[in-house]
Amino acid sequence: MSITDTTIADQVVVLQQQTAVRLPAEVRAVFGAEMAKLIAAGIPSDVAAPGTDLPDGDLLDAHGLPTTLAMARDGKPAVVVFYRGEWCPYCNLTLRAYQDKLIAELGDRGVTLIAVSPQKADGALSMQEKHELTFTVVSDPGNQIGGKLGILMTQNDDLRTAQAKLGANVAATNADGTDTLPMPTVVIVDAAGTIRWIDVHPNYTTRTEPGEILAALDRLGL
Repeated sequence: MSITDTTIADQVVVLQQQTAVRLPAEVRAVFGAEMAKLIAAGIPSDVAAPGTDLPDGDLLDAHGLPTTLAMARDGKPAVVVFYRGEWCPYCNLTLRAYQDKLIAELGDRGVTLIAVSPQKADGALSMQEKHELTFTVVSDPGNQIGGKLGILMTQNDDLRTAQAKLGANVAATNADGTDTLPMPTVVIVDAAGTIRWIDVHPNYTTRTEPGEILAALDRLGL
């Protein structure tokens, strides 16, 4: 079975099996505790609801030039994907799956795909080039849009220490120098800029499957 035949969930299982044997026990324990806390807390109560306007902000494109979501949408309906960063393996396999399974279908529907993260513009460019992504990838310095959507999470000291042991420094990759991150989220917005559907994942190892996005577009008539 090829990668394009598998679900994101299938790929996550393989990824976790491959990484589990390499992670120190104390790091696994910290990640496990953090995941349990996020799952228990669930979706934040103040997440933006369908029917409200999609917020915008002062963004940067993959080359560091100023842009906005409105500019990236260019008057079209859009699937807007919020991801953590180029350093996140779950984000990497998810965006690659969207490239493989969504781009052609979205193009036929006249729907654009936009990926948003708080990382620096060079991280967005790296993500785009590494996975040969043909859709728009932008940087949201300071999580302007994620904050207005109500999908942000903060990291504690234990998690920062565990990530450092793996050579990861989220604050160094984020454009604003903090380690605040968006929960993985997919938003469908219509041509008028209104949120029609939103899917938030407090558990960052789970993601919205391409089939779920297409099914939602069908229900919305987009």
